[in-house]
Amino acid sequence: MEAHFGRDLTLYTAARIALVAVVTAVLVVFKIPLLVALAVAVVVAFPLSMLLLRGLNQRVTAGMAKRGESRRAERERLRAELRGDSDS
Repeated sequence: MEAHFGRDLTLYTAARIALVAVVTAVLVVFKIPLLVALAVAVVVAFPLSMLLLRGLNQRVTAGMAKRGESRRAERERLRAELRGDSDS
């Protein structure tokens, strides 16, 4: 799972940026000014990404949780070593 975290995060980020770009393009086609269309697209893309990218979002969230847990364990190991509680 850890090996795929970087790929999943990159894909999720790219997909969200693409979603903002598509929504912006659709609004510009309907003669909405570009900056207004971009602002609306950023707001609209968030809930859309939660619906359309649910599986990828769950994989990224799981990867972040796993990475956080391993960092927490490493931090605790280092603190124990500094205290002299290490079993090594």
